[in-house]
Order: sequence, then C-alpha cells, then structure tokens
Amino acid sequence: MKTRRILTSASLLAVATLTIGLSGCDKAVTVMSDNEVPRIVSEEIPIGVVVALTGHHAEPYGLPMQRGFELAREEINNIGDVGLRFITVDDMSTPDGAKAAVQRLVDRKVPAIVGLAISTHLKEAAPIAQENRVIAFSSVSSAAGLGRIGDFVFRSSLVTNISIPDGLMATQEKLGYEKVATIYDEIDLYSRSSNEVLRTVLGANRIEILTEEAFKTGDTDFSQQLTRIMAMDPDALFISALSQEIAGILSQTAELEFPESIQIIAPDLTMTEVQAAGDGAEGAIGFIGWSIMSDAPGNQAFVRNYRARYGIDPEPWAAQSYATLHVLANAIKTAESADATAIRDALAQTRVFPTILGRLGGFSFNPDGDALYDQILVVVKNGDLEFLE
Repeated sequence: MKTRRILTSASLLAVATLTIGLSGCDKAVTVMSDNEVPRIVSEEIPIGVVVALTGHHAEPYGLPMQRGFELAREEINNIGDVGLRFITVDDMSTPDGAKAAVQRLVDRKVPAIVGLAISTHLKEAAPIAQENRVIAFSSVSSAAGLGRIGDFVFRSSLVTNISIPDGLMATQEKLGYEKVATIYDEIDLYSRSSNEVLRTVLGANRIEILTEEAFKTGDTDFSQQLTRIMAMDPDALFISALSQEIAGILSQTAELEFPESIQIIAPDLTMTEVQAAGDGAEGAIGFIGWSIMSDAPGNQAFVRNYRARYGIDPEPWAAQSYATLHVLANAIKTAESADATAIRDALAQTRVFPTILGRLGGFSFNPDGDALYDQILVVVKNGDLEFLE
C-alpha cells in the first residue's frame, strides 16, 4: 500500500507563494558552513548510482548525470550533517544493463538508487528495487505512469502528462496553431508516452492532427517522414524523441528547407540538440525543467561551481541529477535514518523544497512520486536558448 499523501490545491498554492519570494536568491541550495555539524547518521550512507558510462546514452545523458551527482555529493558531504558515498554501476545504455545494475546494488544493500535515465530502462529495472523495498529515484525519466510501479519509485523530471498539457496551453495561446503533425520514436517508451499525451491534449483542445509519423531508435534518415509532413502544411510539428534523434530531425529540416511557417516544438529540447543540429534548430521551442538562465534558488551558484569544476556549462541532465541528490539528502536528514522505508516516507512528504529546477525552484512530489515545479518554455534564437515569454 502506498504511503504518499495527496497534494492538495492548498499545497500547490503554497508552492507558488513561497517560491516567488525565493526567485531572486543566488545562494546555494544548502548553505555551506565552516563549523562542524554532527551527522544525522554517523556512517556514510551507500547510495547506488546507475548511469550510462558506455553506449548510445553515455554522452547525452550518463556522463552529465554523473558529473551532477558528484558535484552534489561533494557539497552535501562538506556540509556534514549527512554523509554519502557512491557505488556507481554502468547500465551500458541497455534495459538489461539497467536491470543488472539495480540487482547488483540491491544485493549490496543500498537504501536508495539514483540515475536510471531512460524511461524504457526504468520500467524494466524499477520493479526490482520496489520488490526489495529500495528507493529508485530517477533524475531524467519522464514517461507517464511509471511512478505507479510502486511507492519506492520517485522522479525529479517533469513527466509527460504534467509538462505537455502546460506547454501546449502556453504555446497554442501564443502561436494559435490549429493543425499540427507529430513525429515520434515508436520504440522508445518516453517518446511513445509523449506522443500519446500530445494526441490526447491536442484532441481535447480541438487541434487537428494531420499525421503522426513514426521512426525507430537509431534511425538517422527522417527525410521521408519530413517530406510527407511538409506536403500537409501543418502549423506546427511536435517531435517526441531522445537526444540523438531530436538533433537528427532538426538538422534534416534545414537540409530539406523546411518552411518557416511550420513551428517546430520539441518538448525536451536542450543545448545538446541545438548545437548538434546547427541551423535546423533555429526557432524551435522546448518545454524544459531547468535553464542555465534561471534564478531559482542556488542555480547561478551551481552554474559557477560546475564551470569551475568541469570547465564547461552544465547540461540539463547534470542539473536534474544535482537537484535529485539534494532532494534525497534532505529526505535522509528529515528521516534521521539510513533506513530505506524511513527515507521513502520523508521523500513522499517533500513539499516546496528549494532546488535549482524550474524558474522559482519550489520542488514537491505528487502522490505517484512524480515531481511538481514550474516548467520553463524556451526558444532557439541565434543558436542559443532564450526564455519564451
């Protein structure tokens, strides 16, 4: 039986009210102190980390996630009231690799596992954690419904059935599109979920879908699908895909001289895809959970520290993972325990915790363990992401 409480409208109002006062803050999420603070738990707590260090998902997801986790762990350990150590396992960019990694960490008796980027992988691996009453806390996965696997499953990304309705409402009001096309990866779980939510919300708002074009993970030629879309002359094109395929589709719109009258919207658009796609990304719109431009609590300090540590700008999945570990550490501190069930109960009750995510930073969980915070709409201008006001 789940122990999560229902997040009421009053709680949501509290998120908005409290975080408005935090939006201009430039402090770290947790304040560092030179004074020694007694640890809540005397020993360092082993935390499992499942990320792609090799394979298809390593560069866009796994390596940035690892950097974000490491930076957060250093900050948390330096504060001193909670100490964490990592046991990191490579999922090798496959569902079987993710399942094996989670089983290995369950056998090591960790109370919590973070990472698990890809929704397809989380769906396969999270039941192992749930069955063994170990927390599975994904920092990237966003396909709808996976939180229902069980009460030990949590996510810090905005899931598709939360982010897409809000993003559609905002962009349709601004752009006024009446007929659209979609293109999606029919293999990947997140991509299918995104397209299904798009279909439902577009239909509910009486926006006509002219065509739904499909491709498969790993495809590199999207010219046939894009040519058919151009022939139908939609007002907008929605892309539901993972990083490499988003970049490939955007790049080929430039090669095919896709008309500017078709607004391209990719819900998970980041600078990784923008840089890879070049001119094809210009003008594209995204719905995202984190921005380097945001003034959410601690975000600008995070950006400076990440640049100083790694010599590059932080990637969104690094930011998501950094925030995830801070949320987990706060739950451990609240629980005053290294017990997985106690930490789970504290996580489930997280309300308006200040993080670097969104534009205001207040982070809460809904009853399914999915994150709630304000998302950010961005548009590509001159090769960079700017707020879509």
